[in-house]
Amino acid sequence: MPVPTSHPRSPVLSLIGDTPLVPLYFPEEDRTLYAKAEFLNPSGSIKDRMALCILEDAEKRGLLQPDSIILECSSGNTGISLAMVGAAMGYSVHILMSESASVERRYLMQQLGAKVELFKAAEGYSTGIKLSLEMAAKEPRYFLPRQFENPLNAQDHEDCTAQEILHQVLGPIAAFVSGYGTGGTLTGCGRALRAAHPQIKIYAMEPAEAAMLSGEMPCCHLIEGVAGGYVPPLLRSGHIDANIKVSSSDAMAMTRRLNREFGFLVGPSSGANVVAALRVAAQLTPSTQVVTILCDRAERYYSTKLFSTKLFCP
Repeated sequence: MPVPTSHPRSPVLSLIGDTPLVPLYFPEEDRTLYAKAEFLNPSGSIKDRMALCILEDAEKRGLLQPDSIILECSSGNTGISLAMVGAAMGYSVHILMSESASVERRYLMQQLGAKVELFKAAEGYSTGIKLSLEMAAKEPRYFLPRQFENPLNAQDHEDCTAQEILHQVLGPIAAFVSGYGTGGTLTGCGRALRAAHPQIKIYAMEPAEAAMLSGEMPCCHLIEGVAGGYVPPLLRSGHIDANIKVSSSDAMAMTRRLNREFGFLVGPSSGANVVAALRVAAQLTPSTQVVTILCDRAERYYSTKLFSTKLFCP
């Protein structure tokens, strides 16, 4: 069905995607990484892509009506993206978010018009997912994007994000490194990049304190939006060659380095991705091309330890 006639589509949606891929040279390691600058999406994260893809598809299939309410469990970035895209398309948005998520994410969603409901994440993401299903069973106006299992999440990265990378990187790509939240980026980009470069290795970055893919029990860590005590169904269909564990302290230190040495105001998951990518690159020749993701912007982490002067000295 068409976009609700009472609310014309906002041009902000045309700014999603087609992000630059930038070379990052690290003198101490004598390695250059190629980083997809997803923090330049309009709401500030890679999740804008998924939000637009899923909501446009739902509209085309008649799953969204003018009075529909978009309901999703999110640690933050997906919620912000859904709030932005929902506002641009004229839909109400209701986000369920863990009490432990940074308060700035809550403010950004609310500023975009979304209703935010906090819950105690006794079982990580699973708590919020169960709550969303219970709410949707009682209220037919709710539409569930189902970010952790919706195949469109991975498909959009396969059809769009990865294709952009293939046009931006000249020559063979030896490795692709990314963390996982929903599993969409790793699974979708991994499929397309492997199809173009059969010898490529796909690496999953995960917090050392919550290395579930490595068979360990989840614990607290500081890399928000990654490994929320839950292995998403989408990730199970991905072909991952190896997992790389990155500690919160290493992720924070690299994030500060990206902020201060490169001028990229990105968040901790970007720092963690770069740490993991540098470890992969260190095992290869200097000219080998390794691609990773700069996931989101730092403004959603002001209240976290990333901005603590006690942790990091100028």
